[in-house]
Amino acid sequence: MIIELESALLDDCTVNEVYGICQGKQLPEALRPDVWQVCLDVRHKSDQMSLFNEIYDLPFQSQLREDCKRIVERMGNDEEDKVSVVSDLESIMTFYCKNRNLQYEPENGWIELLLPLFALKLNRSDTFNLFEAIRDTYIPKGCKPKGNVFHVFRLLLLYHDPELCTVLDTKKITPDLYSLTWFQSLFANCSSLSVIIAMWDLYFQNADPFMVFFLALIILINGRDQIMAMKTSSKEDIMKFLINMPCALEVDDVPDFCSLAQYYALKTPSSFKTDYLKALYGKQNDSPRSQEESNKVSQALCLPVSVYELVENSATEFPVPDAVRFFLVDCRPAEQYNAGHLSTAFHLDCNLMLQEPLAFATAVQGLLTAQKQAIEVNSNAGGEHLCFMGSGRVEEDQYTHMVVASFLQKNTHYVSLLTGGYASIHDYFGDHMADCLEDHSVSKCLVCQQHNVKQSKTVPLKAPATTPSSSDLFSKFSAAMKSKSAEVKGRLMDIIVNPSGANGAPNAGGASSNGAQSLPAQERHVSAKERNGKRYRNVAPVFSIDDENEDAYDGDERDAPQPAGDTKEIVNLNQYFKTADIINAFKCQDVHINGYMYDSHLIITPTHLVVLRELGRGQAQIMVRRPLASIVKITAKKRHRDLITFKYGFPDGDGLLITDMDRFLIPNATEATALVSKHIVQVLDNAK
Repeated sequence: MIIELESALLDDCTVNEVYGICQGKQLPEALRPDVWQVCLDVRHKSDQMSLFNEIYDLPFQSQLREDCKRIVERMGNDEEDKVSVVSDLESIMTFYCKNRNLQYEPENGWIELLLPLFALKLNRSDTFNLFEAIRDTYIPKGCKPKGNVFHVFRLLLLYHDPELCTVLDTKKITPDLYSLTWFQSLFANCSSLSVIIAMWDLYFQNADPFMVFFLALIILINGRDQIMAMKTSSKEDIMKFLINMPCALEVDDVPDFCSLAQYYALKTPSSFKTDYLKALYGKQNDSPRSQEESNKVSQALCLPVSVYELVENSATEFPVPDAVRFFLVDCRPAEQYNAGHLSTAFHLDCNLMLQEPLAFATAVQGLLTAQKQAIEVNSNAGGEHLCFMGSGRVEEDQYTHMVVASFLQKNTHYVSLLTGGYASIHDYFGDHMADCLEDHSVSKCLVCQQHNVKQSKTVPLKAPATTPSSSDLFSKFSAAMKSKSAEVKGRLMDIIVNPSGANGAPNAGGASSNGAQSLPAQERHVSAKERNGKRYRNVAPVFSIDDENEDAYDGDERDAPQPAGDTKEIVNLNQYFKTADIINAFKCQDVHINGYMYDSHLIITPTHLVVLRELGRGQAQIMVRRPLASIVKITAKKRHRDLITFKYGFPDGDGLLITDMDRFLIPNATEATALVSKHIVQVLDNAK
């Protein structure tokens, strides 16, 4: 590993390549400084400390100096070393405050976070760059008493161990009272130097800013038995025990500690990261909007799940054994459920909880039995993770919240709530509801009625342009739902009886009778058997960059066999990038119809568009090699300008015959598409 890692560092490797070589293991001491700089992307950063004027005149300078001395004193170094460390500590802290216009506060974790970096024996400038990068990348915003970060952590604990969360809530022990220093310093304040070095080796390789949440979660779950045994102890005694729990960690514990954190991250809805990334790791501000977001988190009943994750989750075949699988519980009244619902949703009328408690208890037992049997048949409709869905209307969702609270009171694990309720699903599908919702009735659906009222109040000058989400995912979703709902429908109907009998609402939907939406006349898709891959001679290409919505296409085509000469060979990334005919390369994500995204590189040559998918360890696979002349259309989503679709084919009369598509999420999409279009024109000019 050492020789391979040394070679990679000489070749200017990336953090992904480091992880591919080290596989999340502890780093060799001699290479640790270079690897940490690669992982934190500061290896080639300029000497910022050269801008420091060496003037120590901050209003809180004396406090900062005293804190530096006090903390270094605890380290037990030689007197000569102590003086040097204190001097460098104060210099870096002073410049950091001046450069960022920040105010140092005692016990804010900055000094504790900086101290372990001195073990790398780097110069002052490199040490500053590492410290700044760790603060920006891995320390959540709002690490202060009652900060937003601790509301989020409580939701995570509630999701995985509601009983433990309830015990701490009962004692009024909020997470900030025991985990503040954990988050402020990435455990540097409460662990030995050797443990911190070993932990940060793995932490920086994983490059996941949310890892601190799961490490903190593992600490609590690991000490669960002791905490539960202290239920009768005083609040102060429990807090003292909690604060000191990381102190028991030893170097040999670190690999298992981090592996468990990754396992729990896998067992957590991805919405946890996507929904809170901006709030916790974005630019810090005190605007009314950020305060509003903070209030939403602090008032959240349980972990929220986004509509995008729910839909994608239902349409995915789950190649990862421990991946999150949802069991969707539709809590709307029966008449609303009958006017449109997802085919995999279990109907649990929330009104029964107050109106007919015995009937509600029977329905809950039916739910749990149905969930168990859906898991046994390995259906996409069944999973351990309960996702409750209301209507999205405040007056009704208060009853949905009561249902969710009743499950939490019973210490049910993995309880979440769909953000926006049914209304968010309805809006997400847009014009594709006929394919994706069961029994949808425009005249009875409350969301449709609301939309009609809004439209009637406004007389449009022209027909409004619709911007539904990509139909590729909807086509996949519709097919998956219709096939999977049939698997469990019989079982569900045998078990579940609607106790109220209101409107005869079924508890599991059947297959939709609505047909697929027709494709626009001007653009036609052909199957792999019909492709010839050639343009008509002497016909100009129909090429444009549009803000339109892409049409559906055959989901099997994306991974269809490539033409001769396009075998999926394995290449070395560094060597491939040195190829003479590469014009430019763009790091991107290859977006598949099933919702999966793969780290990739979009390569532009004078004649071809090549896609390399990263495999790790500096290697990649050539997925496709498309002739530029075969690109007839490039489209971008209105709402997601970086989501680019390349369509391949040839003119067909007044329209286009589309033979294939590729879709990418490209951070600098404008530059990439401009370059591709430029070289397409050159290729066609040369052909003339």
